[in-house]
Amino acid sequence: MERHPIGDLTETTLSKIKEMIDVNTIVGNPITTPDGIMLIPVSKVTFGFASGGSDVPIKERGGFGGANGAGIKIEPVGFLTISDGIIKMINISAPANTTVDRVVELIPELIDKGEQLVDKYKKKKD
Repeated sequence: MERHPIGDLTETTLSKIKEMIDVNTIVGNPITTPDGIMLIPVSKVTFGFASGGSDVPIKERGGFGGANGAGIKIEPVGFLTISDGIIKMINISAPANTTVDRVVELIPELIDKGEQLVDKYKKKKD
C-alpha cells in the first residue's frame, strides 16, 4: 500500500518538536555561583499536537489537503540548589491553589524534616 501524505506531514512536525524539546529544556545546565552554590534551573514543558487531512476528489487524480500544528509552553518552575552536599528546591512558580497541590509542595520539606529527626535521634542514641 502506498504511503499517505498525512504520514509525511506528521513525521516532519514530530521531528521538529523533538528538536525543540530535550532533557535540557526541562532540567537546565548547572550554574555555579562565585561562592560555590550550584543552581540547576527546572522548567515545566507542556505541548499539544494536532493533525488532520482530507482526500479531495479531483476528476483526473485524487488530491490531498492536510495540516499539522503544535503548541509548546515552557514555564520556569524553580531551581535546585546544591550547597555543601545539601540539595534544596526553590520554587518560583505561583503558590498552590488547592490543598492537594500545597500538600504535594510540602513533601520535600517533610522528607527533609524527617531526615533531620532521624539524624538527631541517632546522635542522641550514640
